[in-house]
Amino acid sequence: MQFFIDTANLNDIGEAQQLGVLDGVTTNPTLMAREGISGDESVRKHYKAICDLVMDNVSAEVISTDYEGMVHEGTLLASIDPKIVVKLPMTAEGIKATRYFSTQGVRTNCTLVFTAGQALMAAKAGATYVSPFIGRLEDISTDGVNLIADIRKIFDNYQFSTKILAASVRHATHIVQCAKVGADVTTSPLSAIVGLLKHPLTDSGLAQFLEDHRKASQKTAAVI
Repeated sequence: MQFFIDTANLNDIGEAQQLGVLDGVTTNPTLMAREGISGDESVRKHYKAICDLVMDNVSAEVISTDYEGMVHEGTLLASIDPKIVVKLPMTAEGIKATRYFSTQGVRTNCTLVFTAGQALMAAKAGATYVSPFIGRLEDISTDGVNLIADIRKIFDNYQFSTKILAASVRHATHIVQCAKVGADVTTSPLSAIVGLLKHPLTDSGLAQFLEDHRKASQKTAAVI
């Protein structure tokens, strides 16, 4: 399973990259705004800076809501760097744009997916990635991980090449749950990725090993 980080913060991206497990980045207008990035030129420069940090797979989201606008904006985004994946909304216009880009060899990420039917439509349109939002579904007492499992079954039934990119992943447990049901990718904050490393028994075990080593070293020094 691939690990993407969901942020526009260059420091967080760099830290995740240093772990050696990062496969890509997803962003959206909200994440850009949190970093104080606004204006077309600044946004493009920031996307380029992100691309320079990672090996591949930088999802850059369009703002337009109509087909022509999405095609125009997506084409500009794709021209920034070959690592760019054009992120399009799950709407009728977004599906049309997804189909257009799939015929042009431009990778796409269909976002704001909340049902298996929507994911099926995205796959039929040739999306490279489909992004079900599991955390937001849980906010309304719906099982987001079960949606991932349903999409996995449908995609496997018909051998769709579209990858399931589990989005709105909020903690390490979400990542593990998505891995269990066959998500191809999860995108999450840095804290969720780092959270996979943590367990109190790991910390206490390491502390014990170090303490035992210290005591053994003291005994050796005393004998000498």
